[in-house]
Amino acid sequence: MKLSNLWKEKEVTLSFEAFPPKKDSDFASVAIAVEKIAQLKPDFMSVTYGAGGGTSAYTTQIAQIVQGQGVTALAHLTCVSSDRQRIHHELDALRQAGIENILALRGDYPEGYDPAAPRDYRYARDLVEDIRAYGGFAIGGACYPEGHVECASQAEDLRHLKEKVDCGVDFLVTQMFFDNSALYSFLYRAQEAGITVPVLAGIMPVTNAGQMTRILSLSGTTLPNRFRMILDKFRERPDAMKQAGIVYAAEQMVDLVANGVRGVHVYTMNKPDVAAGIAENLSKVLGRV
Repeated sequence: MKLSNLWKEKEVTLSFEAFPPKKDSDFASVAIAVEKIAQLKPDFMSVTYGAGGGTSAYTTQIAQIVQGQGVTALAHLTCVSSDRQRIHHELDALRQAGIENILALRGDYPEGYDPAAPRDYRYARDLVEDIRAYGGFAIGGACYPEGHVECASQAEDLRHLKEKVDCGVDFLVTQMFFDNSALYSFLYRAQEAGITVPVLAGIMPVTNAGQMTRILSLSGTTLPNRFRMILDKFRERPDAMKQAGIVYAAEQMVDLVANGVRGVHVYTMNKPDVAAGIAENLSKVLGRV
């Protein structure tokens, strides 16, 4: 199913993100985790693509496992260190595997990479244009409620986003955020800028206080005081931190759905119990059986 049609049929959606293994020896355990998450029957699941294509060899395989469970797959595709020939090879492979949906991303610069070096794809919009010209895929894009860390201002980031959407993006998925007011402000500004495609809220249930340091350094995401207090209180109690993280994320999602957000996309970190906790907490809110 092409996700460009999904929001014509559903008022609000629940989806999960999974990531491929980093090495062959981890493939079996990742495949089992992905199958368990898919058995929760989300509206779709996305499968990430490593920086510089580091785990790209597994993206299609994991996406096929998702679809084998009767769940629509959304394959990530990054272009930061790829040329046009490689991207078209990836598109050929996805088409042959029956994958109809792509999340088109520039991707993070690999270590030692020169951003000024000549390349076929400088921005995500260049990749979106190429996929649209190739044909046959619904295309998603990323957006940043608090602004991209490389942009001088939120206004500049929004201009770039409008350009990307105009190149052929069917829907958007946000970077994670922990303060819903940041998303509501972004949605208002996006609408004013003429961005009308569905925007899905990217939510991460934080189950490990230690993981926040890297997340914040990469994303520039801010933490509300309420969430900081949760981290401080439960960081030394892993079971309590996991439960508190799931509850906080679920409360975020209830508020988002009540305020008309079209869908929530949960960054599960390949943890079936976290995905199950979210699905159970939101079953009635989302009208799921």
